[in-house]
Amino acid sequence: MRIVVALGGNALLRRGEPMTAEVQRENVRDACRAIAPVALDHQLVLSHGNGPQVGLLALQAACYTEVEAYPLDVLGAQTEGMIGYLIEQELGNLLPPDLPLATILTMVEVDPDDPAFLDPTKFVGPVYTKDEASALSADKGWTFKMDGEKWRRVVPSPVPRRIFEINPIRWLIGKGVIVICAGGGGIPTVFSGRERRILSGVEAVIDKDLAGAFLARELSADLYVMATDVQGVYLDWGTPGARLISRATPDEISRHEFPAGSMGPKVEAACRFVRETGNRAAIGALSEIGTIISGSTGTHIVPGPSIGIDAS
Repeated sequence: MRIVVALGGNALLRRGEPMTAEVQRENVRDACRAIAPVALDHQLVLSHGNGPQVGLLALQAACYTEVEAYPLDVLGAQTEGMIGYLIEQELGNLLPPDLPLATILTMVEVDPDDPAFLDPTKFVGPVYTKDEASALSADKGWTFKMDGEKWRRVVPSPVPRRIFEINPIRWLIGKGVIVICAGGGGIPTVFSGRERRILSGVEAVIDKDLAGAFLARELSADLYVMATDVQGVYLDWGTPGARLISRATPDEISRHEFPAGSMGPKVEAACRFVRETGNRAAIGALSEIGTIISGSTGTHIVPGPSIGIDAS
């Protein structure tokens, strides 16, 4: 079975942990222990988040003012390489030495006319005071919004349209390679110029779960899994009556609202993949990846007519 697994941010950094290289490596090592058995039995493609890593690079850049800070597309490329390196190494240490792995820096085309560019919503980088945010907005043209009691920069989160490296990725999978790609949603790029033939990076962040669903569709994956730190999608989350959804169709689960900053994008990505391919998507705990694939744990979004949400 061909499986695309999107690793949530918890695979690299858990809330409250210091952002050291060793802490992230240890978390990657834990993630790879869960993933390794899957790699032995299936064709496997991995994507991952990179939000904390991009944020750290932005903080480090803010401390050195002799040169302009690097743009988000370059920071995304840097983190794709770093995280791919960690996953390759730690997963390779657990697998047979003749099982190849490869990390692909992945450029993803977005539409410059995407409505997301008119309403930036994705928080990036450090927090600022109101005066600092106003000064940066005037100097750099950045957009800021309140995040709690502080101000943070927000950037657009456009929909992915094309993965430029999709053919090399397909070729590698066909040769039995475990591929790590589309990290952080991929490097956002646009065509510009009179005939829109000049490709360049853009200040945006593509949602990693939607990018993963797009990747899974383009690879004709049999299953798309979003691995996180909870057992699945819950109704009435945070209340005594919370119920885990074990199985639902896209239409059924779409009747419910889920937090935009956490489970909402995952549910949307799962529904999009199922509707476009007719295959299964799942959301669940990374530690249970084996039983998620077998269908006995996690939340599964399945094609077909209404079956009634199975929640308990």
